[in-house]
Amino acid sequence: MGRPAFGTLLFLLYIFLLAPLLIVFVIAFESNQYLSFPPQGFTLKWFEMLPSESIFVDGMKVTLVVAASVTVIVLAIGVPAALALDRYEFKGKGALHAFFLSPLLVPSIVLALGLVLILTPLGLTNTYEGIIIGHVAITFPFVVRTTLMSLTTADTSCEAAARILGAGAWTVFRRITLPLIRSGVIAGGIIAFIVSFDEAVISLFVAGSGLPTLPVQIFQYVSNSADAAVAALSVVLILISLGVVVVVERVMGLRKAL
Repeated sequence: MGRPAFGTLLFLLYIFLLAPLLIVFVIAFESNQYLSFPPQGFTLKWFEMLPSESIFVDGMKVTLVVAASVTVIVLAIGVPAALALDRYEFKGKGALHAFFLSPLLVPSIVLALGLVLILTPLGLTNTYEGIIIGHVAITFPFVVRTTLMSLTTADTSCEAAARILGAGAWTVFRRITLPLIRSGVIAGGIIAFIVSFDEAVISLFVAGSGLPTLPVQIFQYVSNSADAAVAALSVVLILISLGVVVVVERVMGLRKAL
């Protein structure tokens, strides 16, 4: 296949992948009262109504609190877990590694049902704690995986030199190990935040209508309404995501982080 043909094929593939996003962008400015494509006119009213739409505002608050809390928790427990798996040899290490990554293999609906059966007797359904526990379960493997990848490629000679010179374990970790694996930790944190922000199945089962996150609110809104407000909200979320990508690229390079 020649370069022009390959370039054309690649261009068509990008168009195919981006077509849903492009359609959402167009529909967000639809002047019709109901979703339709192609649009009948141009308006900004759907964007103007978002700040006054309480279900979206409340859902965003819950989602941001949960996603931020989950990111901090999984980094606090995932990085030490990855260090233990990489640096120490112990019986059952392979089984423990597989256990840490097992949530990636379990369907979300199965995990959500199991969480409901566990959290309901404890009174943790419809609470921040219950949602956070569920989200930690599905985001923890990402932090462990990205951190392990960074540890595998990191040069440990500097750590050995620091220990020989008398540095304590915490000093070595803070001044040497953490900077060496920073890209993996940041990548894991970003992925954990995005996965938690986007998770709908577990949030729907654990919180339901008691403390709905933004994805749950969107699902319920679409079930009852057919206007372009959801498309406008989607455009805002897409722009925020692009902003995060640009910041990561500026700070440390997207390819290095991911």
